[in-house]
Amino acid sequence: MQSPEASTAVSPTRTTIQLALLAFADEVVGTLAHLIAYVGTLALFAILALAALGQLPDLRDDEPVEKPGWSVAGRSHPAFAVSRPDSSEKTVAYTILRHPEGGRRDVLRWTDDAGKPLAELEIYRQGAEFDVTRPATADLAAQMGLGAATALEQAGLIGTKFGPVALFRPTGTTEGAQGCLGYLKRSEEPALQISGFSCRGGSLPARRAAIACTLNRLTLLASGNEPRLAELFAHAELKRGGCDPAGSADWLLGAANAQLRGAL
Repeated sequence: MQSPEASTAVSPTRTTIQLALLAFADEVVGTLAHLIAYVGTLALFAILALAALGQLPDLRDDEPVEKPGWSVAGRSHPAFAVSRPDSSEKTVAYTILRHPEGGRRDVLRWTDDAGKPLAELEIYRQGAEFDVTRPATADLAAQMGLGAATALEQAGLIGTKFGPVALFRPTGTTEGAQGCLGYLKRSEEPALQISGFSCRGGSLPARRAAIACTLNRLTLLASGNEPRLAELFAHAELKRGGCDPAGSADWLLGAANAQLRGAL
């Protein structure tokens, strides 16, 4: 039999070992808890960082972004034509521009045999990109080959098959001065703008006659899905006049000779 002294010596030893194991276990559990908390914190920071990076494109969206504008539509077919009364001049280009918001510009340009610009005609079918607050003549100066900041003044009206068309020239131009004349005609139904310039003719009446002749010879080749456009040209053909190089007595040469009426 084991003596009482031996039994007493063994019991405290076992208790000490058990307490040490429990302390070790608690320490391990605490360490694991700290590690789990540490890893969780790192994961949280990683998630926040990724979320912040994911928001960067949205932050960039707050900055002004240049919207897509006009581009050449190489596969589109011409919708308009102008017959040529003078074989000495040629059409340099028929350019079609389209806008992502629906607008279309058909631009016809003429030059002489030396390549000098003689005239330009633009038919602009407006889309959602059209700015109603923008002045009607905002782009006409640049279209005429002048600086965009060049001020224009009215140079009277001419009668065409589309009705009265407003003429423009650089502000301060004298009545007998040589130079090109710009012109502008707007329609609300359909939403259409006809504009351009002409440098033909050696006098102001001759230049006005050239513009009227160009507009009277403008015809529609295809209206697409725009019946109102076809209707506009059909009605205009009923009022089509000839091309008189000497001009017309009905033309408005100044504010005092207001013989033409109607919206521009």
